[in-house]
Amino acid sequence: MPVNEVLQGLADELKDLLNANVADDARLVQKGMMLYRQGLVTQLRFENGEYTAVVQDVSPAKVRLDPEFLGMSDCSCPGEELCRHQLAVFFAAYSKEASVSDWLAEWREPVRETKSVASWGLQAAKDLVKAAGLMKPDYDRWVQSFESSFDALVASKKHTNPYVVSELFGIHMKRVGASAPVEKEWRLLYELVASVVSFRKLLVLSEELGFEEHVVRKAYGHCFENLLEDSADFVERLVVQTMPFAFDEFIERLRDESHAVLTSAAGYDIERVYMHRMLWTELFRKKEWRQEEAIRIGARLKALEESENPLPFSAAMIHLYFLLGNDDLALKLAGGVPDVRFVPYMVYWIDYFTGAKLWRRVEPVIEMFLGRLKEYLDGLESYQSCSAFVRSVMRSIAPYCSENGRLDLYERALLVSLPYSFADYEYLLFERGDYDRWGELQAFVGLDFYDLPKDRVKVVEKERPEVLLGMLHQTAQKEIDQKNRGSYRAAVRHLKKLRTLYKKLKRVDDWEYFIEGLLERTKRLRAFHEECQRSKLI
Repeated sequence: MPVNEVLQGLADELKDLLNANVADDARLVQKGMMLYRQGLVTQLRFENGEYTAVVQDVSPAKVRLDPEFLGMSDCSCPGEELCRHQLAVFFAAYSKEASVSDWLAEWREPVRETKSVASWGLQAAKDLVKAAGLMKPDYDRWVQSFESSFDALVASKKHTNPYVVSELFGIHMKRVGASAPVEKEWRLLYELVASVVSFRKLLVLSEELGFEEHVVRKAYGHCFENLLEDSADFVERLVVQTMPFAFDEFIERLRDESHAVLTSAAGYDIERVYMHRMLWTELFRKKEWRQEEAIRIGARLKALEESENPLPFSAAMIHLYFLLGNDDLALKLAGGVPDVRFVPYMVYWIDYFTGAKLWRRVEPVIEMFLGRLKEYLDGLESYQSCSAFVRSVMRSIAPYCSENGRLDLYERALLVSLPYSFADYEYLLFERGDYDRWGELQAFVGLDFYDLPKDRVKVVEKERPEVLLGMLHQTAQKEIDQKNRGSYRAAVRHLKKLRTLYKKLKRVDDWEYFIEGLLERTKRLRAFHEECQRSKLI
């Protein structure tokens, strides 16, 4: 690929990576631009597909910039990620191919657009508040007002900048709050309906705008999160008080809105299911309502087109059957869901049953979950994602295992989750005194002898010294294979430790047989033999 195309690709990647609306990113670009404009980038070269340069900052920084794989770039400064020195080198390289000022103007354009649209939105919101006034209890009028406000403020423009949506949505929610009823008991219900309707409208708009889901999550994903948190808070406050009979019609109408949240748009599966599940768990408690909703979702599932994802509907329907106490049917349906992305939904049911101490009901869910966990972990993109998920899983399973004496189940969960559960499993085996399996675990994850915690080694050496033999053999051989003087010295230190352990175990013959064979195999490695003699190993 020609240099200019590669560099242009990096320019586009940096525009996506750095958000002009985020203060930290704006400062980083500003500092990099300052270093470049002051002429502090020197010795700029392009070799083997990479840019190298020295940036004369407070102390000189040596930079290697990989334009095709930015994450492979590095800098000698203490910063761990993209730093001002790497940006300065990018600007210096880019200036030889195109205009840095044009890049900067294009990068800043979303900020100007956001400010301009936000100014317009504030004025429009004032006009809407004046027109609507305070809202009296009327469900249809409430919904019409919320939808009109959303359409006028958020959906009226064809957005090219997803960050504009966040600004305008915030203005919409402030406008909705300004028209809330004065009566305290009605205000809470009004805010809940506003949150659910606005959540649905935002889902539909996101689908219409056609932004990639990862772009939406970065630009205004917090809007969805805030609505979910607010809705859960409103519901929690509603259910702890005695609701007047006048609320009944509003609650019943809100059921249809919750169904629309689940069915009116594609994508954002976790958010849609969370909102639907929360409302049906906490607010809509009548048995016949839950039965009707399960039937409605089942009919929707049967009518799905091939391009539609059945997962959120399956998860919602299974949850309703759990709420109805029909665990057999719920588990049967769950077992028939082939999509491995279904696995995280099962964690909620584990937490739900555990919180209510329904141990008999949670056990089959845990068993089914563990049967599919490894497949799910294999599909995740990063080690960090896997580790974070496993930590949450172990927290969910631990109460059941502790209360019911099911250490075997907890250990099975740790085994299935390896290597991401290594720290917890290592601690469990060591505290239990199962040093043989502890040693096997260390070998499984590839740890060398010198990687082991010294306090652990002292205990194992005293209680079960033979456990350490295999790791010492393996580590010593790895050092010998490095074939340099420093690694030979390290190998000798491990071999001396091996000799001590063999003597302690009264297996001197085994040691002598091993060392004779090793010296014979390495007879051409003169430096290694010299280190053995210097340390009086032979």
